[in-house]
Formats: sequence, structure tokens, C-alpha cells
Amino acid sequence: MVRTFVVTACVALFVLMAAAPSADQTAAQPPQAAQPAASLLNLNTATQAELEKLPGVGPAMAKTIIEYRQKNGGFKKVEELMNVKGIGEKSFLKLKTLVTVAPAKTER
Repeated sequence: MVRTFVVTACVALFVLMAAAPSADQTAAQPPQAAQPAASLLNLNTATQAELEKLPGVGPAMAKTIIEYRQKNGGFKKVEELMNVKGIGEKSFLKLKTLVTVAPAKTER
């Protein structure tokens, strides 16, 4: 009975070791992106309702972002969001991974 237990324990240990990735395999895997690029909100085309879905952005802030965009001809880089009155570094850090800047599509 003891012999059966020892054999079973050894087999279980072997299976666990074979299934678990080694430290080298874990380190070699590329990090996962926080969000795919397709889900980023474009600051130059976002509607007020879309902006309001961002954390910490309510109706007034969304309106201020749109006014800044209109006044300055759109955002050229995401960091410009900190130029919007009411968005400081702390707020920007929460938003920067959720937004992008791409030119607005124009009709031809």
C-alpha cells in the first residue's frame, strides 16, 4: 500500500512538472496588450456620448473636449488632452490607454 502511494505521488508530481511552464517559457512570452487598437476612442471623431463613457468624463468634460478639438483643429497627439481645462496628469493617466488620435475622415 505504501509502495502504491509513493508511485502515485511520483506520477502526479511528474505530470504537474510537465504541465507547468518553466521560468524560461514564462519570461519568453510577449506581454499582452491592455486593449486592442481597434477599441481605442479617437479623440478627433468621438461624439459627446462616446466621450462620456470614458472614466471620469461627464457631460461637461465631454463638451469641453469637443470645444478644444474644434478650436484647435483637432488633436495631434494624445498628450494634448492635458491642455483641456479640467484634465490634469492624474486624469490623463487614466485615459491615455483608452484613447487615440487619428485625423478625422473627410469626404472626397
